Amino acid sequence: TTVIQQCGTSLAGATHAAGQVLAGSVHLVLCGGVDSMSSAQIGLSRDLSRTIRRTASAKGFRGILDQLRQVRMGDVRISIPAVKERTTGFSMGEHTEVTASQWSIEREDQDELAAASHRNALRAQGEGFYRRLLATPGTFPVDTDTLPRTDSTPDRLSGLSPAFAPETGTLTAGNSSPLTDGAASVWVADAEGLERLPDDVPRVRLMDWEQAAVDIDAEGLLMAPALAIPRLLARHGIGYEDIQLWEFHEAFAAQVLSTIAALEEPGWVRQRAGVDADLGRFPRERLNPNGGSIALGHPFGATGARILSQAAAELAAMPQGSRAVVSVCAAGGLGHAALLETA
Repeated sequence: TTVIQQCGTSLAGATHAAGQVLAGSVHLVLCGGVDSMSSAQIGLSRDLSRTIRRTASAKGFRGILDQLRQVRMGDVRISIPAVKERTTGFSMGEHTEVTASQWSIEREDQDELAAASHRNALRAQGEGFYRRLLATPGTFPVDTDTLPRTDSTPDRLSGLSPAFAPETGTLTAGNSSPLTDGAASVWVADAEGLERLPDDVPRVRLMDWEQAAVDIDAEGLLMAPALAIPRLLARHGIGYEDIQLWEFHEAFAAQVLSTIAALEEPGWVRQRAGVDADLGRFPRERLNPNGGSIALGHPFGATGARILSQAAAELAAMPQGSRAVVSVCAAGGLGHAALLETA
């Protein structure tokens, strides 16, 4: 089955597979995603594309020349792919600048979160956390991710220029996730399916999940997790402090901080998410302890599975009864959240 839900693709794929497992139609499913942002195709103008197609059916060299003579200088235009919201024409960064302003998210706080992402990723690499999660393609050895930077400190990040709003913006290349190539996958299984997996594969229980969508204009393009998470927790009668591990996709530091601000705002939880409960203070110290997308990159189709596998590996080593929440925001105003528990 192919699932396409932008940044939430492989997380949505995993929950879709869980539904199939619960229905009894399958016992073991490999779910994953891949994206090669460096291979994004450059677009040509419509007229130039039409001419090139006609040369393919032209008869002989003279016929090809006749077609090429019809090309005008104005036709020779290329379109560099941009990550834009199709319904608005604005980039995700431009949308997040608006959200950051609405929630009064400071540049200093964004840079600190970005620095923490790199700091945590480097520590996790040094401790060997990622060694068991990395797969070697063919015979080429891969044991370290080269993206986390030792020089991504708050002081260095503070010197970067705004990327999306030159005059007043707070989002920079340093506190935004880089678009990278990558692939990730996870197993989804029932008890019978687990018997077919090696014993050293980290195992956690997928308890529940929630998908949500926002009004992009009223609530912000990437704010749907702030709807999904309260609904997910309320269904189980638990609050933020009952979750020992939080794994958020870091599209932008500002998006993460805006989501946390909304989760801690009783009016948002009650009026927007429709949850009439006090979920408490969000425990920021439990967020992305092994680094996030700002440090590790964001290949759209792979990010959900990468975060799931990361959460599973961390949670599996925690005391019995520990819980984790995995969350991914996505284009189109979509948001995904999943509740995990130690197996």
